Formats: sequence, C-alpha cells, structure tokens
Amino acid sequence: PVVAPATELRPFTESKGRLPMPVSGNLTNRFGGRRNADIRWKGWLIAAEEGEPVQAVHGGQIIYADWLRGQGLLMVVDHGGGWLSLYAQSHSLLRSVGDRVNAGDVIARAGASGGSESSGLYVEIRHDGRPIDPTEWIRR
Repeated sequence: PVVAPATELRPFTESKGRLPMPVSGNLTNRFGGRRNADIRWKGWLIAAEEGEPVQAVHGGQIIYADWLRGQGLLMVVDHGGGWLSLYAQSHSLLRSVGDRVNAGDVIARAGASGGSESSGLYVEIRHDGRPIDPTEWIRR
C-alpha cells in the first residue's frame, strides 16, 4: 500500500489534552495504579475487542514494531523532541519501522498478545524515556 507522508506539523507538546483515544474501549487500569505488589502501571490499559483498530495519537515515525517479552506485539512512534507513544499487546501490527504516520492512522489491531488475560491495548506516553500520565494528554 502507498503510505502518504506525515502531514502533522504541530509539535507534540502543543497537543497536550487534545490527543485522541488510540482505541475504542473502556479504561481498565490507570497510570500509577498498582499492577501487583511492587509494580505500578506506567500507562493505560484499555479494554477493547480483539481486532479493534488502534490509531496513532499523533504524527511521527515508527521506531519499533516487533514482539517484546512481557508486552507482546509492540509499536513505538517517535513524535520528535524526546516524545514517544507506545502501543502494546496488539493482535497484529499494520506498520513497519521507518513508516511515517499521521494522527488517526490505523497502526495496529487490539489483542491479548504478551500473556494478557483479556483483549485490549496498553498505551504509554514517554518523554526522554520517562513514562508520563496519559490523563494530561489524551482526551476521553
């Protein structure tokens, strides 16, 4: 398929509070909540039907698209300026490393890869490698 060049011109920081939900579904785990005795969530877990389209929250370039132990099928989009969005436990990945994407482009399908008990999407926003609470960035 022919992929159009990314047209997103707004810097990631100017989209704070305006990013779209990456998948249709209900938030089941929030940033900072306890995952188990000594691990806290570093992003959101959104319950979604297997195969539900996962959309990039902002334009950028795919820098990782592969299996990662504990995360399942993982896609990472670099938005520039040290900002990344991560999409994990996907059923399938629809883009490849090096692809440029726009906000709203379908990049994966929700699933339960990586050992998850239920279908959905795990999403993180990171700045300079540090997880950032998506609540401040993604509108629901």
